[in-house]
Amino acid sequence: MAARVKNCLYMLLAFTLLPLILSMHPGCVIQLEKEKCMERMALDDPGSDPEYVCRWMWDNLTCWQPARIGDVVWMPCPELFEVMNEEYEEFGKMSRNCTEEGWSEIYPHYFDVCPFDDNRTSSMDKYYVSVKALYTVGYSTSLVSLTSAMVILCWFRKLHCTRNFIHMNLFVSFILRAISVFIKDGVLYAEEDSSHCFIHTVECKAVLVFFHYCVLSNYFWLFIEGLYLFTLLVETFFPERRYFYWYTIIGWGTPTVCVTVWAMLRVHFDNIGCWDINNNAAIWWVIKGPVLASIMINFVLFIGIIIILVQKLQSPDIGGNESSIYLRLARSTLLLIPLFGIHYTVFAFTPEDVSKKERLVFELGLGSFQGFVVAVLYCFLNGEVQSEVKRKWRSWTVNRYFAVDMKHRHPSLASSGVNGGTQLSILSKSSSQIRMSSLQAETPAT
Repeated sequence: MAARVKNCLYMLLAFTLLPLILSMHPGCVIQLEKEKCMERMALDDPGSDPEYVCRWMWDNLTCWQPARIGDVVWMPCPELFEVMNEEYEEFGKMSRNCTEEGWSEIYPHYFDVCPFDDNRTSSMDKYYVSVKALYTVGYSTSLVSLTSAMVILCWFRKLHCTRNFIHMNLFVSFILRAISVFIKDGVLYAEEDSSHCFIHTVECKAVLVFFHYCVLSNYFWLFIEGLYLFTLLVETFFPERRYFYWYTIIGWGTPTVCVTVWAMLRVHFDNIGCWDINNNAAIWWVIKGPVLASIMINFVLFIGIIIILVQKLQSPDIGGNESSIYLRLARSTLLLIPLFGIHYTVFAFTPEDVSKKERLVFELGLGSFQGFVVAVLYCFLNGEVQSEVKRKWRSWTVNRYFAVDMKHRHPSLASSGVNGGTQLSILSKSSSQIRMSSLQAETPAT
């Protein structure tokens, strides 16, 4: 377990965030630099040129370009040290002399000019292990609670309405997001060594496409929840059923278009590895742009809904003192935050290199529990859902009681092939006839 964490945890946590935090595991950084060096060697090989005594050289950290005798080649600290020591802004340089016998030893040594803190690396490993454990628990809890909420909303027909249908689609998007995270982790990080860094299989790329689709769909259904509630408060006549088809197209269709365009661009312009490293910022904005747009619009809708709620609660038609009004407003605001995903605005528009540790905890750790919170607030604690569940429970209890009671009172009926449902039907008809006859007897003749 320790070896797996040490070899792939940087990339694992860096990629799981949708607003990507551009950090990479050291082993993957070394492999990437090695591949770049090999490509440069193939494209710019001086061959048998006698002037270039010192050829291209990869020393497992730095790629040294060809040089003539007497040349001194200076190189900056490898990117590996920048990844492992992000708080340092300035790094030193190393040099090698080209002699008649080839390259000299490096001077000064890497560890003399490139900062490296082994204790800090160990503490960061522990920190990332804790974050991974937190988001694993969060997504597992959300998956169980959302599945239970879906069963409840699908089972009871009286709960079938446009509002709950939108909630159900949001629940499905959260479920798919959790499943896609587990699948991606299992496919990308199944190996204990750094061989996962450059997986080129079609299956791996398909998993990444599915992951991005699920995450995008989740953001868009959060946007639709906000749009639906805002439209419901603003418009007097609201054709919910007609709008629901458009919501479905936006929620599931728009992510399909964005992910398809992104995949085609990756195939033609950035077909590197398993598409889990986004070096081309322009292509990455095909995914990141719609996400930021949905977060921004949802934030505007959230502010608009709060303003409308304030106006409605301060209306003279609404009874209650000022403290109760603000209490209801605060309660409504807290309920809307997980539904709109407003917490994503905390880091959505900040530079990606700022507060990486805090962003990991906030986006991965706390964000993984969002599905659980949404399921609890909008299903398990929903008054309409609770009433329907209680009604069904009472109905089942009464039917079971009468079935058992009729079986004991009329054993001949039970043994003659008449089932419990027929007995209850007879009992119900008899009771209604008795009530009608008694009502006619009590009614005075005209």
